[in-house]
Amino acid sequence: MLAAVLLFCLMDAGLKTLSVHYPPFQVSAIRGASSLPLVMAWALWTGGVKPLFRVRWSLHLLRGVLGIMMMGGFVYALRTLPLSTAYSIFFVAPLMITALSVPFLGERVGPRRWIAIAVGLLGVIVVLRPTGEGVLTLAGFAVLLAAFGYSVSAITVRIIARTDSTQALMVWLLFFMALGAGLLALPDWMPIRASDAWVIAGIGVAGALGQYAITEAFRLGEASLIAPLEYTALVWGVLLDATLWGVLPDSVTWLGAGIIVASGLYLLRRERIHTEAEHP
Repeated sequence: MLAAVLLFCLMDAGLKTLSVHYPPFQVSAIRGASSLPLVMAWALWTGGVKPLFRVRWSLHLLRGVLGIMMMGGFVYALRTLPLSTAYSIFFVAPLMITALSVPFLGERVGPRRWIAIAVGLLGVIVVLRPTGEGVLTLAGFAVLLAAFGYSVSAITVRIIARTDSTQALMVWLLFFMALGAGLLALPDWMPIRASDAWVIAGIGVAGALGQYAITEAFRLGEASLIAPLEYTALVWGVLLDATLWGVLPDSVTWLGAGIIVASGLYLLRRERIHTEAEHP
């Protein structure tokens, strides 16, 4: 999960660069199409063709729709928001995943972890400002929509992974994202500039490796344990913002992010204690 977060932050920096020149759905299609050949080659080499078609199509189609919604919303927000601000708002996703893991996956979340989730949510509110600044903008709403899509998709992975291969999970998500977002982008499609080829190649590599890492994370790990590791994205977001765009978070964003990270670390500690109690 830690590797996935770093790789996706690098990919997001590339998406933010492209979002200035291309519509959100076109950037989403480029994200899916650029990683698909690499993922397809890996899938065929490690598992062959058959596992790719022995799948629950309805759930894969749902993940494709969620993926388009998530990527389109996030890319739209990146046109105006710094990476660190977008990530701070997106941090509602781990809280959503931990909460959704109870009714959908039957995972147990104790009262102390619920308190930590509530504290983390308070931190998100601080980042967004008491007046709602950030949420009530279209960009802020787009990030919240992306976070919801990501959360439901992460829960869906745990359900599909009981029967379908990791290869199928990765291939069909990228395929449906490239196809669906590409069709939505057709009316406003912009010619791709030759100078952006290296950015697209980097997005493809980072996206493919990141997709593998995060799919395996949610397949093997308990959702409420690995979700808080998303918070490490803030570190990379700040570094990329400062290095590439010369932007740093203000003091209120730092305060809110600190609260969120503290709650995430507490969730990890409680999970470790809970696991040791069950398996001494």
